[in-house]
Amino acid sequence: MTTTTSTSPATAHADIRVAVSTVIFSLRREPGRERPSVVIPLVRRTRAPHEGQWALPGGWLGADEDLEMAASRTLRETTGLAPSFLEQLYAFGAVDRSPTRVVSIVYWALVREDVSARPARENVAWFDATSLPALAFDHNQIVEYALWRLRNKVGYSRIAHGLLPELFTLADLREVYEAILDRRLDPANFRRQVDTSGTLIPTDGFRTGSHRPARLYRYDHDVELAERGPLPE
Repeated sequence: MTTTTSTSPATAHADIRVAVSTVIFSLRREPGRERPSVVIPLVRRTRAPHEGQWALPGGWLGADEDLEMAASRTLRETTGLAPSFLEQLYAFGAVDRSPTRVVSIVYWALVREDVSARPARENVAWFDATSLPALAFDHNQIVEYALWRLRNKVGYSRIAHGLLPELFTLADLREVYEAILDRRLDPANFRRQVDTSGTLIPTDGFRTGSHRPARLYRYDHDVELAERGPLPE
């Protein structure tokens, strides 16, 4: 007869901790590059395990917090950033991902280019999302998955607007798409697709400069609210 040893729920749960981490995407312009780069902030660890290595910003889930509240709090505490878009990405819970049993609920977030251009906090630095150093834990895998989701989702959702100011031109919007997808888009085709999407509202404002004036648009937030479904705010 095979004998099994049962573990009480209280004992099992005591050995498992829940953490919340966030992959924060933004854009950055580098001299000599055709388009902006997709960048993320990382935090240098100051204690074991992986002391001295870069890692995603995050922290432990508080007993009195919901997940999104914890994601916002840990972002604020580690980087000082408040994202314009925040969404749950995935749960990572491989048994060997940490010396102790840790399940991480990972979010992804967007901040605008002017935010990522500000001086970073001590122990925080921005990195090109496609050429990262070896990160702590399984964070390279997490970033790779987040990038895959970002590139796949940008084609059918309005997450690109999380990287833009309140008012923007179609050229600004196309540049965001090109940075995320890492390829050029035909301006005429892009305009047609945007015009039929029903997600933009043209304003009476124009951006003037060395070229012909470009109309300014804003995002129709009612579309986003209509697609959220019955989940609570």
